[in-house]
Amino acid sequence: MKVVALAGGVGGAKLASGLQAVLAPGELTVVVNTADDFWLWGLRICPDLDTVMYTLAGIANPETGWGVMDDTFFALGMLSRYGEDAWFRVGDRDLATHVLRTSLLHGGERLTQVTARLAAALGVPGRILPMCDEPVSTLLYTPAGKIEFQEYFVRRAQKDEVLGVELRGIGEARASREVEDAISAADAVVICPSNPVVSIGPILSVPGMRRALTESGAPKVAVSPLVGGRALKGPADRMMSSLGREASALGVAREYEGVVGGMVIDRADERERAGIEDLGMEVLVTDAVMRSEENRARLAGEILDFCGSLRV
Repeated sequence: MKVVALAGGVGGAKLASGLQAVLAPGELTVVVNTADDFWLWGLRICPDLDTVMYTLAGIANPETGWGVMDDTFFALGMLSRYGEDAWFRVGDRDLATHVLRTSLLHGGERLTQVTARLAAALGVPGRILPMCDEPVSTLLYTPAGKIEFQEYFVRRAQKDEVLGVELRGIGEARASREVEDAISAADAVVICPSNPVVSIGPILSVPGMRRALTESGAPKVAVSPLVGGRALKGPADRMMSSLGREASALGVAREYEGVVGGMVIDRADERERAGIEDLGMEVLVTDAVMRSEENRARLAGEILDFCGSLRV
């Protein structure tokens, strides 16, 4: 069974690892948000790609969900000693990823090729594909002005109210041949429980992406990242509210109307089932909180069974 998952951030990486656990090697392709990529000290850093890659390789920091487990920060400490503002936590092992990625990009390789090389070296059994090879940057409009995503997310600790979102460079981006081929060949497409505005939104905004999804005959489902109207991790609920969107499982379903035929929601949101069904979607109500690796695999199995039951 060939499965394509759209993902970004820790929640997306967790479900991707659950899917990897229940699928045979090579059956999973994860298309990852790259609109939060940025340059730092001359290095190209791809936070969502790395979070997914480290998680699927089994080396992610279990306490944070991002970065490398048992990493050290001597390089960051030396940068601070030189007077640099080391606001973005780059560990020493993590640093090696950014150094090699940047070198390979400067050598002319596409981000898709670079990601494949890195993931293979770490033993990831499936494919990890960036949403596009072209650079796209998420800019957020806030009361303090327009700020870059990582400035908002890390440096300012998500404290700003988000009033608008701009995807700089999205008009020049294109869904890669690898992404289009993976979606075309998929037996199921799963939108992971990632932020629908700044993680999944950019993926769906890549020119050619929605067309590829629409033309695919595979069942498509989305998993709500909100439980009881709250995000388990990150600012998705606050961001949706400040943008005038309903912060609920139903609100998330509205974001994906016309893209998916099924929604997966937590038992805490069962009362929203009828509203989601009114959008023309079938609904799976289950325990959607992934507290352990066993939970991830169990949820992944339920989602794939749900995909198999959908009318396409």
